[in-house]
Amino acid sequence: MFPALPFPRITGAPRSTFPGSRAGACAVAAGTALALTTGCGILTPGQNGDMPDDITVTSPLMQEGQPLPAAYACDGSGAEEEAEATGEEDDERIQQAYSPPLSWSGLPDEAGSIALVVDDPQEAQVFWVVYDLDPQLVELRQNTVPADAKQGQNSAGESAYNAPCPEEGQAYEYRFTVYALRNPLGLPEGASLSASLEAIADQAVARGTLTTSNA
Repeated sequence: MFPALPFPRITGAPRSTFPGSRAGACAVAAGTALALTTGCGILTPGQNGDMPDDITVTSPLMQEGQPLPAAYACDGSGAEEEAEATGEEDDERIQQAYSPPLSWSGLPDEAGSIALVVDDPQEAQVFWVVYDLDPQLVELRQNTVPADAKQGQNSAGESAYNAPCPEEGQAYEYRFTVYALRNPLGLPEGASLSASLEAIADQAVARGTLTTSNA
């Protein structure tokens, strides 16, 4: 297993409000850019024959087709633990949650870097964008990003993991998609959502997805 890079960064972000409708979110994200991962158009599973789904994405704490664990949702245990440590009340503070641990295998030999996008295809929302991951890396640990990787803005405009908020009794689908890219993107930390998704779409040669869902 590839050794963890020194001084990984914390990924948790304050809870934010996303655009309420699919159409609005697509417009905010400049159309085809958001379509990389959501249902707005290009590069969605089964629509692009040039994009093989050869990468296997797994997690020691999440299972394909099963509900998103509470620790990685907007009311996750990460916020509760921090509140207990600081003595702050949950209803008086901004909620936080951990990003989940992820592992992958099956990257093509030509991969020059890796990107990760977490999204809700039904609502056209992007919760996390990470790029310029080392192609020799095989995992992300919980709540961390390697020191030499970069996080782009999500739909809330934050360069961090912004936890989804699944509502009880409603169907949802959250996708954790790993992309093998030909080259590093070369974008700065905090690049706009449209810029990072367009660059990933241009460089992607393979992908794989772990999907959590209550349907």
